[in-house]
Order: sequence, then C-alpha cells, then structure tokens
Amino acid sequence: MSLSPYSSGMPAQPVLYQAEPHVAQTLHNIRDRVSQICKKYRNQSVRVQMLDGSVYEGVLTHCEKGMLYISVTYPPSHHGQSRGLYYSNAILPLVLYELLVITLLYT
Repeated sequence: MSLSPYSSGMPAQPVLYQAEPHVAQTLHNIRDRVSQICKKYRNQSVRVQMLDGSVYEGVLTHCEKGMLYISVTYPPSHHGQSRGLYYSNAILPLVLYELLVITLLYT
C-alpha cells in the first residue's frame, strides 16, 4: 500500500489517467505556440476549427492557461428584439488542445 504525500497515513488514490511524458511536452509546446500566435494576431479576425469539426469565426482577443478567447458576433434573434433584451457579442473560450486550425481572415 502506498501513501499519498498530501495525506496523513491515508492510502494513495488510484490514478485513472496520466498523460505520457511526450504527450505532456507536446501540449506544452502547443500552448506556447498558440500563445505567441495570440500575441502577434490579437484583435484580428480569425476562423477556428475544432477537432470535432465545429468552426467559429470572430476576433482573437486573448490566450491564457490553455484557453483561446475569441469575440463572436451573433445576430439578434426576433424574440430578443421584440423585448429589447439581446446581445450581439460574446467572448467564446476555446480549449487549446481541441484546436485543429486557426486561420487569419482578411476583412
């Protein structure tokens, strides 16, 4: 029986998943690379494609701690307009390890 370094005499909890060292290093590299891209292209229009095929277009606003943030514009819905309560912009957080492609849009 192994003991956890964070407990006082309690058995260690079983590890259900642990990234292999090369995977962890790849994820660190991706995070650093996307962070540099974000700094260089902040406030530019981009299209982002995710691993699941989802595609988002918006303005690259921020990148921090494994998250990419883009400002997306939604057309107001008819229901929202009639009540005067709607928003047209939102900040969409996207997880970096789910990114497949980031494309710079020229508008």
